Amino acid sequence: MRQMKESSEQHLVIKTHLQNSMNPVQKTPKTAQNGKGPPSHEPQNAKPHSQTSPSSKNRGRRRGRGGRKSDQSDVFMRPSSRPCTVADKPVLAHQAGPLVTDIPHGCVENGGNMCEMEMGFPSSSKSLTFAPRPGYGQLGTKCIVKANHFFTELPEKDLNQYDVTITPEVSSRTVNRAIMNELVKLYKESDLGMRLPAYDGRKSLYTAGELPFAWKEFKIKLVDEEDGINGPKREREYKVVIKFVARANLHHLGQFLAGKRADAPQEALQILDIVLRELSTRRYCPVGRSFFSPDIRAPQRLGEGLESWCGFYQSIRPTQMGLSLNIDMSSAAFIEALPVIEFVGQLLGKDVLSRPLSDSDRVKIKKALRGVKVEVTHRGNVRRKYRVSGLTSQPTRELVFPVDDNSTMKSVVEYFQEMYGFTIQHAHLPCLQVGNQKKANYLPMEACKIVEGQRYTKRLNERQITALLKVTCQRPRDQENDILQTVQHNAYDQDPYAKEFGIKISEKLASVEARILPAPWLKYHETGKEKDCLPQVGQWNMMNKKMINGMTVSRWACINFSRSVQENVARGFCNELAQMCQVSGMEFNPEPVIPIYMARPDQVEKALKHVYHASMNKLKGKELELLLAILPDNNGSLYGDLKRICETDLGLISQCCLTKHVFKISKQYLANVSLKINVKMGGRNTVLLDAISCRIPLVSDIPTIIFGADVTHPENGEDSSPSIAAVVASQDWPEVTKYAGLVCAQAHRQELIQDLYKTWHDPVRGTVSGGMIRDLLVSFRKATGQKPLRIIFYRDGVSEGQFYQVLLYELDAIRKACASLEPNYQPPVTFIVVQKRHHTRLFANNHRDRNSTDRSGNILPGKVFVSWKNTILAVCICMETCPHQGSFSRFI
Repeated sequence: MRQMKESSEQHLVIKTHLQNSMNPVQKTPKTAQNGKGPPSHEPQNAKPHSQTSPSSKNRGRRRGRGGRKSDQSDVFMRPSSRPCTVADKPVLAHQAGPLVTDIPHGCVENGGNMCEMEMGFPSSSKSLTFAPRPGYGQLGTKCIVKANHFFTELPEKDLNQYDVTITPEVSSRTVNRAIMNELVKLYKESDLGMRLPAYDGRKSLYTAGELPFAWKEFKIKLVDEEDGINGPKREREYKVVIKFVARANLHHLGQFLAGKRADAPQEALQILDIVLRELSTRRYCPVGRSFFSPDIRAPQRLGEGLESWCGFYQSIRPTQMGLSLNIDMSSAAFIEALPVIEFVGQLLGKDVLSRPLSDSDRVKIKKALRGVKVEVTHRGNVRRKYRVSGLTSQPTRELVFPVDDNSTMKSVVEYFQEMYGFTIQHAHLPCLQVGNQKKANYLPMEACKIVEGQRYTKRLNERQITALLKVTCQRPRDQENDILQTVQHNAYDQDPYAKEFGIKISEKLASVEARILPAPWLKYHETGKEKDCLPQVGQWNMMNKKMINGMTVSRWACINFSRSVQENVARGFCNELAQMCQVSGMEFNPEPVIPIYMARPDQVEKALKHVYHASMNKLKGKELELLLAILPDNNGSLYGDLKRICETDLGLISQCCLTKHVFKISKQYLANVSLKINVKMGGRNTVLLDAISCRIPLVSDIPTIIFGADVTHPENGEDSSPSIAAVVASQDWPEVTKYAGLVCAQAHRQELIQDLYKTWHDPVRGTVSGGMIRDLLVSFRKATGQKPLRIIFYRDGVSEGQFYQVLLYELDAIRKACASLEPNYQPPVTFIVVQKRHHTRLFANNHRDRNSTDRSGNILPGKVFVSWKNTILAVCICMETCPHQGSFSRFI
């Protein structure tokens, strides 16, 4: 996407001037009854296709180097001939519950520079509720699939919540659990009235039935087991206060599952979830909603001191068929429980016992070990544990420290020899610093071992990612067997907590009804041998087909950052790519503007600017349209740097290719790259035949714009970088194939998109309206000549706990953006949250039935099934099958 800096229409990735270059369909299409041709019937309201297809010529593009905001005086559209009716208004209904935060209307924060100043715009209400399911689909071939859900019987007991206060306060959940375990051990048969409570590790305790008291204080003594077996152990005393809070209403949950209530009782579901997690928390290493253990499957080394652990995800879910327990296999990277010296050797990839460490080595070790827990090995059975805070800049042999108040100094080597009889063998290595940074505590590396069970949360390198994917890649049948074995091993029927709370869980996979939707016919250009195509098992290719709107690339250049690729090899690759672009339907000049330029990866900015200016001088005023870049296979930050410079500094469209593809040229790869280039240049590769025939329900009948929005957050540990919000919107109708996009930075880890609509005060023009929704609506009007009469808004990346906040805030922004363009302009909005990082996996009912699976054993693409209670539709798209995930499914 290209982020522009000028007016709203210049923000767009694609400058869309839509005219028709495709020949109107004159011949009678093949019939669809026999499955060999596309459907031939035309609706009565179908308009001539020649009015909507874009030109195949490459239009001019502005580079957007100005700083002007969108012009308030821009006329969006004439007064609508379609008045705003009651049906167009947002649906309002009463919704009780603490999930909705009160977002004040009239002033919205946006980095301190945005204040809502316009009055009277329609606004959403915090009493908004989700739309009920209108019905169930009927299209497609019915079938049965298995899901990794295990039906759960709802307990008939009263669930009670108690508040837990531990003094002195403890931040570690592990210590909190140890305190409560000791309390239950001592007082279960007396003060707790034989109740077996479930504890969340923080502030809440849950019981099946009431405790004999509403408030009670306990004193618990906890022994620090880390102080060793033979040595003296520290004993700490804690005061624990347990106080009754509330009783969970399971009747509410039963009504919700029966479809008599619209809102899910999150409190009851949370209690059941905590109860079923209690035993697994004791057995395994908990990480979020997953549990990991080296005993589930043997760990596999990932390199540089890391290994993969197998685990399982567990969550109680309300479904259309009742309550179910969702179990899914998962894998994560853990730090290998190695002696620290061995870990450092793997990390650096060299022998550290005989060679001194460089400054860069020390920095790498310090980053890798900071925050990692280690245990000492030089004290026999005493295994005290410490958390690493740093690394000494001096080797161990040079380290001294005061041993008394008289500042008597002693070396680390002498201290360990005299105190523990431990002779330090590798004094040339630095020491680990543990505990408080102000009061340095030194531990020799050779006296420490990494504690088992510590998850690695930093970014994995490419080799580690590849190794992890090899471990997690499974055939669907193998994954199904692992899930069933996990359920049997967990033995929920023997779980004392499940018994206490009356929860019964099936050991069989849930069988659910599904339908296989027919694949859509795709339309290609009339000049190709194949003018239309019906995908088979979710796949198709470009053989004998031409892009429906191929663009022209007359002025391009190539820069080669790979040392192993010689100039003649790069030239041959570029020629092959140019030929493939031409074969696929583009007009592509086979000769670059300047000869292929060889560059070093560490001089990316200098090289890019050289190529850009050299090309501009050669072109004498004309602009360079495309930059091809050949990158090393392992290129680190080179790709990101190249994209940033091309997009933000030079205004260049770029296409990167890896060295391995340059040496091993395949037609499939070249065809894929040509498709990417065509779209980047503003073309269209294919359209749905139903779209150009105006047969898509709720899209083809009136001008409809389709939005897609997501927010990308910084990785874990990064606490200063902004989050990035991106919004795309269709720019052609009725095809809805071509999209423009906008990107903006916003507050760190802020999920609500701040710049959907905004106003600011201009000294000359007064109050000015803008934002991504408004700009994309204006662009749609300019591209199609029509105003959108319907908005479909797909929103990705929203957790269930944020549904109401996102809906209220962002729907409000959409309404305001529409109203700012024209009085009474309020098209109906369908707001759809897309959740694809779910843990539902679908398996074939019969793995031996080749007619119900693809070659990898995955279920066929186009599967639709009913799942969550608050979900309108669940679609297993499977456009490209993914063997290691069982089925690549998306929830819509």
